[in-house]
Amino acid sequence: MLQPLLDAGLHPNQMKQNLENFIEKIQQLTAVLQIDLSVYQLDHIAMRINELELAKSAHQAWAQEGEVISQTQINGRQIIVIAFNEPLIANAWQIECLELPYPAEGKIYPEQSWEHAEFVVPSEAQTADEYLEYLKQLFPSLASSWGDLADKGMKVKLSSPKGEGERLNNPTVAFKWQGVCIKLHPHSLKKIIESEQ
Repeated sequence: MLQPLLDAGLHPNQMKQNLENFIEKIQQLTAVLQIDLSVYQLDHIAMRINELELAKSAHQAWAQEGEVISQTQINGRQIIVIAFNEPLIANAWQIECLELPYPAEGKIYPEQSWEHAEFVVPSEAQTADEYLEYLKQLFPSLASSWGDLADKGMKVKLSSPKGEGERLNNPTVAFKWQGVCIKLHPHSLKKIIESEQ
């Protein structure tokens, strides 16, 4: 059961060894955006897996590293959230949770590995558009370079993803660049999951 996971480089020990490289790319992305997230909570990181059997194996292996605090359907696929027994440490950040989405039908990621990091930048915003305006006020350099982001190969996506039963709006602004992505939102994943209870 573990061998295919090891062969794919997706075993928790292998993924932890790759964490530093991944966080380095995340910091390159924040440098392009000209935003400093060092004082904000790096709430959770997410993996991407293309094969169902691998996702099941990863789910089992990562469940040994903490507690499964949520299994919910979002956009038609299962998303597992695991709260780590010991937070993963990356630079100044202590990462509390892993998001492990099962593969989406018909969607193949170029790489099975870490895919995005999510940061909590608190705000009262209720919609993604309001939240983006708030972020531009908070990070004036982001606002001033906004028009140039596409030229730098940056993709921006606004969304308000919601799992079944969630009571709390958590508008999200995602920035994707060179195969990595950061998502900013007002509330932590743990807080969102608590709102479902």
